[in-house]
Amino acid sequence: MKQNQNSRRINQMAREKLGNILLFELSDPELELITLTGVEVSIDKSVCRAYISCDKERYERVGAALERAKGRIRSLLGHSLGWRVTPELSFRIDTTADEAETIVRALKDVPPTLDIPKDEEGYPLDRAQGDGGGRP
Repeated sequence: MKQNQNSRRINQMAREKLGNILLFELSDPELELITLTGVEVSIDKSVCRAYISCDKERYERVGAALERAKGRIRSLLGHSLGWRVTPELSFRIDTTADEAETIVRALKDVPPTLDIPKDEEGYPLDRAQGDGGGRP
């Protein structure tokens, strides 16, 4: 979504209010240890998309708990924001932290073929020079 100074300010305001609601106003144990990673509010302020991060094993339980509490959260958010329109909430599980962890693990486990010295075209240098220098 294209952002300007006003939309960034609105997103930040909604993120702060929603974060406070999730942290202080709800008592659902399924919603403990979650992180609000981002909020996007539509231009007309009718839809608010919130991105939540949690442990990989808890995706379904957290998603179900957010759906159960959506009405209460929306009501509290509407009172807190004071906008003419209370945005419809849409919660999405943010998996980028888990994907980054997978990439880090993959980079640590370097396959042995990557340790072989290669020429500028990517062919191994350790083959005998008599067979064309390792090129097919």
